[in-house]
Amino acid sequence: MLRTHTCGELNISHLGKTVTLCGWVQKSRDLGGTTFIDVRDRYGLTQLIFNTDSDATLREKSRGLGREFVIKVTGTVIERTSKNAKLSTGEIEIEVTDIEVLNPSKIPPFMIEDETDGGEELRAKYRYLDLRRNPIRNNLMLRHKMAQEVRKYLDGLNFIEVETPVLIKSTPEGARDFVVPSRMNPGEFYALPQSPQTFKQLLMVSGFDRYFQIVKCFRDEDLRADRQPEFTQIDCELSYIEQEDILNIFEGLTRHLFKTIKGIDLHNFPRMQYADAMRLYGSDKPDIRFGMQFVELNDIVKGKGFGIFDNAELVVGINAKGCAEYTRKQIDELTEWLKRPQIGVTGMIYCRYNTDGTLKSSVDKFYNEDDLTNWAAAFEAEPGDIMFVLAGQADKVRKQLNELRLEMGTRLGLRDKNTFAPLWVLDFPLLEWDEESGRYHAMHHPFTSPKPEDIALLDTAPGDVRANAYDLVLNGSEIGGGSIRIHDRTLQALMFKHLGFSPEEAQKQFGFLMDAFEYGAPPHGGLALGFDRLCSIFAGLDSIRDVIAFPKNNSGRDVMIDTPSTIAETQMNELKIKTVL
Repeated sequence: MLRTHTCGELNISHLGKTVTLCGWVQKSRDLGGTTFIDVRDRYGLTQLIFNTDSDATLREKSRGLGREFVIKVTGTVIERTSKNAKLSTGEIEIEVTDIEVLNPSKIPPFMIEDETDGGEELRAKYRYLDLRRNPIRNNLMLRHKMAQEVRKYLDGLNFIEVETPVLIKSTPEGARDFVVPSRMNPGEFYALPQSPQTFKQLLMVSGFDRYFQIVKCFRDEDLRADRQPEFTQIDCELSYIEQEDILNIFEGLTRHLFKTIKGIDLHNFPRMQYADAMRLYGSDKPDIRFGMQFVELNDIVKGKGFGIFDNAELVVGINAKGCAEYTRKQIDELTEWLKRPQIGVTGMIYCRYNTDGTLKSSVDKFYNEDDLTNWAAAFEAEPGDIMFVLAGQADKVRKQLNELRLEMGTRLGLRDKNTFAPLWVLDFPLLEWDEESGRYHAMHHPFTSPKPEDIALLDTAPGDVRANAYDLVLNGSEIGGGSIRIHDRTLQALMFKHLGFSPEEAQKQFGFLMDAFEYGAPPHGGLALGFDRLCSIFAGLDSIRDVIAFPKNNSGRDVMIDTPSTIAETQMNELKIKTVL
């Protein structure tokens, strides 16, 4: 080894020892006849001292060391006269007797400090430098620890880790596939897996009983802070179980991670029906760290001559506690925020419950004091509160009000990153109607089992069929989802029929799975946890990018290696493909 110790290892017990350290120059301080240099590796930082009186030549050499030079130093551990309680090595320093530059460095494009001057795009271009910073490295260390604890927990429950293929068959459900041309089979393509769904089901048919994999998945979809074209799942499948078994096992895994990684005991995992989540929060992943549930007002606001309410399918609002002092400017700013294209509200009604007990609304022309008192009673409002109301088509207005609720929760400090509120959302619809294609699509995927008591509705009211499906939500983010699967050919064929597949199409796309079901497939189900998202919540981050070593940007580009990129014409010819732009 080039070093005897790491830069975070030495302390007062090592006084007098001769040691060799290797690392990067963090910074240097030239003080008269003495130079101090901080040397850093992933374990910590140690101060070096060079003194003219001890070795003038060596001290002069030290003055030529720039930031991020890789150096090897040998010296004696001595006690610091000015100690630094913030460092694990803060009681000692190294009196250097020999120094070797292993590699010089150009001046880095941004400061490699906890608080850096580098913008996001610049740091992404030089990601290998960004990864030297403590916050990013600590995120990846957290991710490593979580992966180890996941394996430990699942291994203790007899799960077997099995790798599934990365080059698979393209299927028409879910997000867009990334496709890979096959040189040996011209005109044919592999797809990268959106998840190992069919393979983990085949492992259940194979008798593996309990499978898991921390697996890379790929989806060619529009990106945002919590999405990447390639992402990681904790993918699990079990045989001979019911929904309750799966909920209990993965509550246990979540509790285990919080206890071992963060020292937090999570006790309560409430459960909520999908229909209630949409009615009360306008979201299938509600943030229940705070209240502000929706209040529907159709019965008390219609018929007063106010067309916006009278013509709306749904009039619904929230009560913002303690916000009656909001100025007109603040309300106008909030309204403009809601009018952004990504939310699309056309206007917002409000009603103040003033601290003197009076009620004042933006629609006083249509609603008198008694009417507004009924509003306040419906919202359970108190003096000092303000009620915000939206109206429109039911599904759309609920989604809009969800955005307002979350924004108000943020502005009022109700979404503390150190508070954790898990929630199971159950009984999703099996199917959802897609206007563009004019047919039903599977809300989760086509292998999800319907509730047995709802199967008869597939022919008469397919939109009312509930799935045997469940999502695990944490602080308003879906961190996992799964279902009890279909495990017999007849029901799977019926499902494909209602998704608009002809028997021939279903056989071509999924015949291998339906054929497998004819050889004694056991009842089975599973769940996949979004590992990147889970890590980002544990790290207190809004984006998953900083828990991924080499992430893509919002355009799906890796700006460090400049990809996606064109390939040579010879490769294109070999693959028998052409581009049309």
